[in-house]
Amino acid sequence: VQLQACGGGLVQSGGSLRLSCVASGFTLDDYAVGWFRQVPGKEREEVSCINRRVLSTYYGNSVKGRFTLSMNSAKNTLYLQMNNLTSEDTANYYCARGPYRARCTGDDGPRIDYWGQGTLVTVSS
Repeated sequence: VQLQACGGGLVQSGGSLRLSCVASGFTLDDYAVGWFRQVPGKEREEVSCINRRVLSTYYGNSVKGRFTLSMNSAKNTLYLQMNNLTSEDTANYYCARGPYRARCTGDDGPRIDYWGQGTLVTVSS
């Protein structure tokens, strides 16, 4: 199982970025998968989660209405479209795999069994 994340970078406040996470070794559709972010010295935050098979999605309050999670099953790739970015969104972003056919809860961190490498998003004000 591997998760390969990319798409981070430097963007101005109000701008947009799209993160991608290519999965291998399993089928994204069957698992709770999503994105977490972390700023050094702060707790990890669950940004968004989806399990397409059980029709479950989750967005953190701080990103609702600005971030959109989507999936390309043919490419086995997860995306996070981030719009109207602010300096508060600056963090390392990690894609992650949760349980098989499980609903997203908003507290999925302890249930993650595979993490991708981080991709850094920096929003300048």
